[in-house]
Amino acid sequence: MSTDKVYVGIDVAQDSFVVAVYDQPVHWTDQNNASGIAQTIARLEEIRPTLVVMEATGGLEHGLAQMLAAVEIPVAVVNPARIRSFAKAMGRLAKTDPIDAVVIAHFAQALKPSARIPALADAQERKDLLARRNQLMGMISAEKNRLHRASAPIRPTIKAHVEWMQEQIVQIDNELDKKLANDKDYQARAQQLRTVKGVGPVVARALYVGLPELGHLSGKQISALVGLAPINRDSGKFSGKRFVSGGRSAVRTALYMAALVGTRWNPVIKALYKHLLKAGKCKMVALTACMHKLLLILNAMVRDGTFWQPAAT
Repeated sequence: MSTDKVYVGIDVAQDSFVVAVYDQPVHWTDQNNASGIAQTIARLEEIRPTLVVMEATGGLEHGLAQMLAAVEIPVAVVNPARIRSFAKAMGRLAKTDPIDAVVIAHFAQALKPSARIPALADAQERKDLLARRNQLMGMISAEKNRLHRASAPIRPTIKAHVEWMQEQIVQIDNELDKKLANDKDYQARAQQLRTVKGVGPVVARALYVGLPELGHLSGKQISALVGLAPINRDSGKFSGKRFVSGGRSAVRTALYMAALVGTRWNPVIKALYKHLLKAGKCKMVALTACMHKLLLILNAMVRDGTFWQPAAT
């Protein structure tokens, strides 16, 4: 085998996936099931790629990604928007499964995203439950907004829908608690995080399940991962407003609730919030800054193995 680095892209669909090797006329299709995954793993073990990249496809990629990691083939699962932006920049406007696989392989070679070990099945189930809980919370908020404008015949249906979704959230909470009941790491982490005023059991659980990287990355890295790193919009003499984007919405929602409570009861967050409002920042901007500050505090606590010490923060 050649010592040259080999980059592979995989375009995953519900029933099948297409594999392409960068800068080589090599591609194949396999079924997205145990048999197809095993066949592809065998072929990739012969190639021993430097990196395999695939898009996040709502869970369709989980089985293949976990099997790649199990045989120690580096794999990165990336946001599909990054792939599409890369394809447009390269002038690749056509879109078929084989073309997408080639584009993903090119993306792997050009940008070399960091390989990460995919979550194990149980951890992935927890993440899926947390994501579903966040979706339901968003739908409840939307339905409540509709309720204010709804006519009399429609209101009972909206109320019934809200009640049903609230029951679903209770069921998800119970299922998450059941899955975490015997997790000693979670019990210790929750106890540590909950020493921070504003961080309750729901927030601690969301951080543990949705952000396992907490304490293992720098402040900038963890902020970017969650979607709380300010993004510049400057060009020449123009200086635009900073904004946050992307990241893990379920974790951001949890931090929003924690920061909101913190503006009343956490001395550090409360002081920052008041300072920003006094400086003329709007409430949402100030609250987002508080979320960012709170995330950095929690990241440092987990990294250093310490408990809440407001005087030292």
